[in-house]
Amino acid sequence: MDRLLAMQVFVRVVETGSFSKAAKEFATTQPTVTKMVSATEERLKVRLLNRNTRGVSVTESGALYFEKCKIIAREADEAENVARLRQTQAQGMLRIGTSVAFGRRVVVPLALEFMAQHPLVQVDLSFEDRYTDLVAQGIDVAIRMGKLADSSLGARHLGMNPWLVVASERYLKKEGTPKRPADLSGRNALIYSSVQGDDVWRLQSPKGEAVTVPVTGCFRSNNLSAVLAATRAHLGVAALPWYVAADSLASGRLVEILKGYSLPEQEIHAVYPSPKLVPGKVQAFVAYLQGRFNGRWWETLPKG
Repeated sequence: MDRLLAMQVFVRVVETGSFSKAAKEFATTQPTVTKMVSATEERLKVRLLNRNTRGVSVTESGALYFEKCKIIAREADEAENVARLRQTQAQGMLRIGTSVAFGRRVVVPLALEFMAQHPLVQVDLSFEDRYTDLVAQGIDVAIRMGKLADSSLGARHLGMNPWLVVASERYLKKEGTPKRPADLSGRNALIYSSVQGDDVWRLQSPKGEAVTVPVTGCFRSNNLSAVLAATRAHLGVAALPWYVAADSLASGRLVEILKGYSLPEQEIHAVYPSPKLVPGKVQAFVAYLQGRFNGRWWETLPKG
């Protein structure tokens, strides 16, 4: 028998003075309530209620038990209310996982803006370029790039992460500006060694034709900030996400080349441990992100 339920039922029997009234409140039958109270008396080896044709009255032992049960029932209700509140409202500690470059340039300003809108939320932000076990690491929501593998995780598509080819004006004046993808073979490529095919860049022409270009160069890194720095140092041409190159393009330190040709875009997803019973803080953060990754979203990021 559910001891907590039995206590709650006993409390209402005493407070209403009726088995039938208590049964109605708990959507059950009067015989069921009577059996629950009797089972409690049998387990405790003490009479809690006196029954007669006019109703029920509490015994001395029953009165003592009633006072304790009333406290326990109230605490249980409060515990459930707290749990429901945390489930439905945006509050509490939100643990976010993201990659280093995307996290520093994109997720940080967005998380700070989200916190300003939801003052009851605290954020614990972790940076890791490799995929981590959300459950083992205690992550509430992770922002991931690329297509997702089938899994038991919950996920929401947020938007797309487009890339472009860039270089500095000084480099282009010295080496010449590539007019078509084939020209990249004669340029020093600064290679990001995690995406876009490393030594082979795959572009699409304005007509939708696939173009594959082998590239070589003096510098490669698995860190986007390092590739950006090398490009700004006039070492060569690079394929970079728009969100990484945006400030340098706006300031004129870099320029876009091969306009009209496009590199493969990456999908952006929010991933969380389970698709069921998603906490309110996670639901609110994901909904907020879905509203931020529209159009040229990298141009509308909050300024830190």
